[in-house]
Amino acid sequence: MNPNIKEMMRQAQMLQNKMTKIQEELKERTVEASAGGGMVKVVVSGRPEIKSIEIDKEVVDPDDIEMLQDLIMAAINEALNLSSQMTEQEMAKLTGGLKIPGIF
Repeated sequence: MNPNIKEMMRQAQMLQNKMTKIQEELKERTVEASAGGGMVKVVVSGRPEIKSIEIDKEVVDPDDIEMLQDLIMAAINEALNLSSQMTEQEMAKLTGGLKIPGIF
């Protein structure tokens, strides 16, 4: 086998191992987002997986369920966005900013 190909394969395996390690670490890292001035808070891991949702009892109004639904959705979407950014930043450190299709 060509020595250059062998070296490329070795580097690809090292990169894969580092990516796997980062993905495992991101499962444990979290980001938090809130909506309604902190009335609804959502914590999401780098997986992304919702870890917790906190709702202040003052925002629970049986006559305005739509507002609560909007606040929950806004907080979740922001948390998912922050989780995605965190993942992209960590992978960019590994790839030097090069976007590799199918990886993230």
